Amino acid sequence: MKARTIRMVPLLLCLPVTALFATAGGWTGGPGDESNPVRKNGPKIYISADMEGLAAAVSAEQLGPSGFEYGAYREIMTREVLAAIEGAREMGAGEILVSDSHGNGQNIIPDMLPPDVQLVRSWPRPLMMMEGIDGTFDGAIFIGYHSGTTNPEGVRAHTMSSTNLTDIRIHGRSMNEAGINAAIAGHFGVPVIMVTGDDASIAETHALIGDFEEVVVKEAISYHAAKVITPAAAYELIKEAAGRAVSRINDFKPFMVDTPVTVEVQFKNYRPGQLLAYLPMFTRIDAHAVRYTARDMPEASRVLEFILSYQVGLTP
Repeated sequence: MKARTIRMVPLLLCLPVTALFATAGGWTGGPGDESNPVRKNGPKIYISADMEGLAAAVSAEQLGPSGFEYGAYREIMTREVLAAIEGAREMGAGEILVSDSHGNGQNIIPDMLPPDVQLVRSWPRPLMMMEGIDGTFDGAIFIGYHSGTTNPEGVRAHTMSSTNLTDIRIHGRSMNEAGINAAIAGHFGVPVIMVTGDDASIAETHALIGDFEEVVVKEAISYHAAKVITPAAAYELIKEAAGRAVSRINDFKPFMVDTPVTVEVQFKNYRPGQLLAYLPMFTRIDAHAVRYTARDMPEASRVLEFILSYQVGLTP
């Protein structure tokens, strides 16, 4: 996810999924292959891609335009997404929407994607890292995810904003970005079927949302250190896991939270909570935190996006 600045002012029963979708009209796969068009009735997959959990990513040098390895890691990010697309489509997936969910939202290289894949870019977005998801999707895949800000383990652990936030809780439970995004997907009845990242993020996300296919691309040593596998090794593992995930897509259950949704946001600094408490929808619960109640996860997401993105001097 991006580091943001806050400036507030006053499913054939015994056939596998692959066979069901592939034989019901002759889908043969091959992203971008016009002789083998993607079946529109294959499982529809949403991919949300971050960067901190990419293979070999360990510091800001890989994660933003000022980093000396950023250009290389834009390609690595794109290739991890491509591996997931290839694996999913080999097992019958149809339409795919990708969300570029890191930093400036303009990291994935569009020209490297299959021509029938759509891409969500830049900010702000009402559904944040899950923009474009709805009830027509059959599963969600998270690429390059990391642990949350309250986790003492994990490479680049943070939740939504490493610069400004120290916690986001839903119904009193601290959530990482995968948990928040799984709850948004769950609102639409869409399960998370696969997550990639470091060992800490995978363990944390299993504890929050349950079963999914996983790919551990590195073992966290500290905030800025890890024992990593090569990107090429990661691509193979991601492709295999995405295929497994789609082949057993009916095994996964949406992660759903009770409604209305109570959200607590804790800031590193003092004034954001103080100013938000001027608005009647927010309750200041301590010097650095506010609470609000939303009708559902889409509404909760819209409020979070406002908190993270609003600046009084926005132009145009």
